[in-house]
Amino acid sequence: MAVYTEVTDEALAAFLREYAIGEAIAFRGIAEGVENSNFSLRTTSGDYILTLYEKRVDPADLPWFLGLMEHLARAGISCPLPVQGADGVALRELAGRKAAITTFLPGVWPRRVRLEHCAPVGAALARLHLAGADFAPIRANALGPAGWAPLLERCRGSGDDVQPGLLAELDSSLAEILASWPAGLPVGHIHADLFPDNVFFLHADVSGLIDFYFAATDIVAYDVAICLNAWCFETDGAFNATKARGLLWAYDAVRPLSEAERAALPVLCQGAAIRFLLTRLYDWVNTPAGAMVTRKDPLEYLRRLRFHRGAKNWQAYGI
Repeated sequence: MAVYTEVTDEALAAFLREYAIGEAIAFRGIAEGVENSNFSLRTTSGDYILTLYEKRVDPADLPWFLGLMEHLARAGISCPLPVQGADGVALRELAGRKAAITTFLPGVWPRRVRLEHCAPVGAALARLHLAGADFAPIRANALGPAGWAPLLERCRGSGDDVQPGLLAELDSSLAEILASWPAGLPVGHIHADLFPDNVFFLHADVSGLIDFYFAATDIVAYDVAICLNAWCFETDGAFNATKARGLLWAYDAVRPLSEAERAALPVLCQGAAIRFLLTRLYDWVNTPAGAMVTRKDPLEYLRRLRFHRGAKNWQAYGI
């Protein structure tokens, strides 16, 4: 479910008059995604995506997100380009929500990750990091290490209902991760949510990177760790070192990882695993019954966290 706010034909027509992209020909909600209301929009000038930003997105962050996307798109990254209105402003209001139109990207995301997907993703992530290096504004990562303990506290009442002993294991894991969290690694702008459903492919090539609404300024190699978690585990929970090797080698060929970044991979991967475990756990225990939101199993990331805690060094990731 990804349409939380409906848009009437009259409201859409009035909204489009603020742009120079023609009149609507087709307009429909997009079912995928969980954070915002997304619509596929075709006008007399082409195809676009209309997004209404819902309550989980801080309106104060939206100029940064849109500015980063515009910067990356101008630098040659295949990501949505915000469309400015006739007054030169991209962020507007529609149906009581902040809203923006972005360009449409062709392609489909891989429902089943195969080996041949991993190297293109690694290379695309490295190009994103390089292209963002000269984007001056910064945004703190609200879901970085400082946010994990408060998030765990908000799961305290019902967390063990998911699995007995879960909270004690997470307490222990989080304490070790925070104590070992690296300092002095390169920092830059990261996507922070580059899961398969946010990467479009045409044939064997990446045709688009979407959904930058968790992007932030943080340790660059942490973004690599997020991708290792998202792309390199099989449905049975097993880690696929061949996929990881392909992703890391392709990344390294574009933006070489330092020895310090390589050495930090196990703890960075632990941090990425616990971050997504905690957000899934929070949704699992706090989403009301009957809500039109598909909850994701937090225990999937518990298995990944355990793998990373057992990784002795960066060679465990295939490099």
